[in-house]
Amino acid sequence: MKKIVILGCENSHADQFLNFIKKKPEFSDVEVVGIYSDESAPAERLAKIFNLNVMESYDAAVGQVDGVIVTARHGDNHLKYALPYIDSGVPMFIDKPITIKEDEAVQMARLLKSAGVRVSGGSSLAKEAFVCKLAEDVASETDGKTLGGFVRAPMNSDAKYGGFYFYAQHLTEMVMKIFGRYPQSVSAKKHAEGISVTFHYERYDINGLFVYDNYLYYAARFAEKSNLGADISLSGNSCFYDEFMEFYKLLSGEEQSLSYEDFIAPVFVMNAIDRAMESGREETVARFSI
Repeated sequence: MKKIVILGCENSHADQFLNFIKKKPEFSDVEVVGIYSDESAPAERLAKIFNLNVMESYDAAVGQVDGVIVTARHGDNHLKYALPYIDSGVPMFIDKPITIKEDEAVQMARLLKSAGVRVSGGSSLAKEAFVCKLAEDVASETDGKTLGGFVRAPMNSDAKYGGFYFYAQHLTEMVMKIFGRYPQSVSAKKHAEGISVTFHYERYDINGLFVYDNYLYYAARFAEKSNLGADISLSGNSCFYDEFMEFYKLLSGEEQSLSYEDFIAPVFVMNAIDRAMESGREETVARFSI
């Protein structure tokens, strides 16, 4: 059996993943030996539904598991939860936002790399089928060079779980997946209904729109010979399954799909957006190395 723990189980990903483990035969060799949340109610709810053990502390299973899922709602908890397990070298899933602070992102990546921890996670929207198609079209220059694009996603206005950072990685990582992992700079402006963002790449700009508490998603690519865009529905979408399958493959010994640098890159883009909202100026995306 592949023994895992789920830390920060207040996130809906915990429900999704536990349902996959319970109902999907391909995951029948996965055993959840414990769950933990700083908020007792979500952990107790899941324990009752799935007959699970609620751990007294997030580090209670160190040395006893083959993998760790970190899916806390607040990004400030992600490194905290992961840290005790890193030295054991077990694979990890770390949900969006990877973390909130840039220095913590670098610290996390260095520790993961040093310990040989294979990692997956981030925004599930980066695995959505249409998003992946647009990324392939950009890479292959289908219908000519990319001239620009547009992405829309929700922005949760509840500041309890890190404010802007709680939902920001969805739109941010969709843009990065499709148009390139490393925009040079960003511009951003707050409006009554949301936040408009421009991601400045070397060859083109990509526009983004965060809409407060409106859970619609959209992505489009504008090419020399065509425009291609579509609404993205999460109803019946396989992206949650796909991200859990990616973690399962790590448990089974496969290599991670992103470099450690690419994995933490969204943290630096989100921080640049945050700075741009406050300054009213175009802000450079910080460079980093691990």
